[in-house]
Amino acid sequence: MIEVFYTCPYCWQRVSILLDPAVGHFREIEDCEVCCNPILFTIELSGGEVCSLNVERVQ
Repeated sequence: MIEVFYTCPYCWQRVSILLDPAVGHFREIEDCEVCCNPILFTIELSGGEVCSLNVERVQ
C-alpha cells in the first residue's frame, strides 16, 4: 500500500489515504477523516508511484 497525503478542500487539514500500487487509476468519492465532507479523488499511479493527484469538493 502507498500512503498519499493531501489537503482537504473543506477543512484544509493534511490527511492521508492508502492506495494499492497495482491500481493504475483511482477515481472515487471518500469522506475526509477530519471533517467528514465528501471529496472526489482522481489519482494516477504508475510503477508504484503517484503521477497525479487531484482532490476536489463534491458539488
